Amino acid sequence: MSERIFSGIQPTGRKHLGNYIGAITQYVAGQDRGEAIYCVVDLHAISVPYDASALQSSVYDVAAVLLAAGLDPERCLFFRQSDVQEHTELTWLLSSVTAYGDLTRMHQFKEKSASQRELVSAALLYYPVLMAADVLAYRAREVPVGDDQRQHVELMRDIAERFNARFGETLVVPEHRIPEVGARIMDLQMPERKMSTTGGTPQGTVLVLDAPNTVLKKFRSAVTDSGTEVRRAPDKPGVSNLIEILSAVTRRTPEAVEAEFDGSGYGAFKTAVGEAVIEYLTPVRERYHELRSDEAELERMFALGADKARAIAGETLADVRTAMGFRAVRAGQ
Repeated sequence: MSERIFSGIQPTGRKHLGNYIGAITQYVAGQDRGEAIYCVVDLHAISVPYDASALQSSVYDVAAVLLAAGLDPERCLFFRQSDVQEHTELTWLLSSVTAYGDLTRMHQFKEKSASQRELVSAALLYYPVLMAADVLAYRAREVPVGDDQRQHVELMRDIAERFNARFGETLVVPEHRIPEVGARIMDLQMPERKMSTTGGTPQGTVLVLDAPNTVLKKFRSAVTDSGTEVRRAPDKPGVSNLIEILSAVTRRTPEAVEAEFDGSGYGAFKTAVGEAVIEYLTPVRERYHELRSDEAELERMFALGADKARAIAGETLADVRTAMGFRAVRAGQ
């Protein structure tokens, strides 16, 4: 049996170049490496203030981006998280082997709770437990994520190990898969901060669906430094980020990028990076508009995926219930 792979993607925010390089390309590659399972994690979206009337539209947006990037429902299992109720029940059961202190130490919880003015929800604190349930429900071995999710994967490993130690070997302990190149794409205007649609700058965030002239303009105005050398260095975060981006989208080593642009100056280099990113994203942008217009087809695809997901997650949940002393409810009973 091939290795099972699982990852989820938020329906919040417009997807940017960092999302695409750090996660979405891994999803596509995973279809050829093992049994790939991916879902749009709409339940996670309610852990912070959100627009309920726009949620489903955002789910369709993200689904269309993923399909445009190369996800194929014939080669992977793709579904909407809220369609599979096993995730929420498993979250509660796993909370009994999750340390409260671990949740309060999560970097994402600290950052997001600090920015909340009116309400820090319990859902935000429990976010990592739901994320653990998402993965553990499918007994996935591999979790492709960006570098910012490393801590969450470590927690889900702890949860699985603690459960198995207490109730017997039931859950698979997963491992993260973080890309060597492109794991952390930074904001073009503030290269000390990760590219983000919420915490970054509009001019420094390259969206997957940006028009080509917009992409080029953003790269030409990217922050570099007072020198002229195209090389990676701790005191050259802007240039280092651009080298990382060009390396990722052209599948060359950072060393090869540095060698090619040695002596070229920043102007020519920034233009070259922008043009390479345009070429990289154009097929996805064009295919997206075609797919996004057919919401009935997206719903049909989600329904098929959810049926398959429930069959797998239901078996895991039944085993967890049995191990914990509850009556197991299995399909057909």
